[in-house]
Amino acid sequence: MMATGPFAEPTFSGLYETHHTVVALVTAPLRPAHGRRKLPMNPMRDLAHEHGTPIFDPEGINAADSRAYLKGLEPDLLVVCDYGQILSAETLAVSTLGGINLHSSVLPKYRGAAPINWAIYHGEEQTGVTVIHMTPKVDAGPCIAQAGTPIDPDETAVELEQRLSEMGAWLIRRTIDSVEAGRLEALPQDPSLASKAPRLKKSDGAIDWARPALAIKNHIRAFEPWPKTFTFWHRPKGKPIRLILGPAMVCDLPYTAAAPGTVVSTDEGQLIVAAEEGAVAIRKVQPAGKRWLDVVDFLRGYRVQVGERLGPE
Repeated sequence: MMATGPFAEPTFSGLYETHHTVVALVTAPLRPAHGRRKLPMNPMRDLAHEHGTPIFDPEGINAADSRAYLKGLEPDLLVVCDYGQILSAETLAVSTLGGINLHSSVLPKYRGAAPINWAIYHGEEQTGVTVIHMTPKVDAGPCIAQAGTPIDPDETAVELEQRLSEMGAWLIRRTIDSVEAGRLEALPQDPSLASKAPRLKKSDGAIDWARPALAIKNHIRAFEPWPKTFTFWHRPKGKPIRLILGPAMVCDLPYTAAAPGTVVSTDEGQLIVAAEEGAVAIRKVQPAGKRWLDVVDFLRGYRVQVGERLGPE
């Protein structure tokens, strides 16, 4: 098993429920997150320790000594999910059957590091998981199994990731059974249908109020738990205050006359902000350096007024 992130946990756990032997966990080296002394959580390591599985955590999986270690394990198959490194052709070749990878989209759509986030951001109504036979090109190998699911219109990236991780664990086990039985069918991806899902950046969280209200709601859903979505409240006096935005609802009220980013109502404990099309009602707000506040408490403490503007710093 080659995995680091939490999306892979159900898949890794599920392998222990089969009759196969997990000969090793290959995962990222332990290193503190930037600016922190505490090591990040890695549930893969905990599972491996629980089952007495050796852990291998090289800086470079494609280095000659790494390949030599893997070859010494004599693996039949590499199962890869949320690992963090790209495997070369030489590394894939250490296994008799190469490698299979679990990806959290219906490929070829949303190739890359953040398919769940970008699917929600773009307002997709359907997504799923795909198992591919790995090639050195990222997420481009032939598809050998897929499963789909609707995206709930209020589902966050965190919630959807959990559902897809469980679906993926089931699909991986079914795929391994097919490999063992010699029933595997591989369908090449159509490159013309591919779309990208690049790694998220902190700047991706900035709200563009000149988008439709539904797109802004989707933006907020998409970038949980990181980088979250944020904007700046431009006060009549003082510097702008950075606000992290919680869940939002689309308002059907005709606030189109106001410029995007304008506060159009604070009545009845609501914070309603104009978008390019329609408006959004913000339910929770976290001012910079403060705790999360329900919008009623936020408005009581910060006195945002109709006509004030939210937008870039």
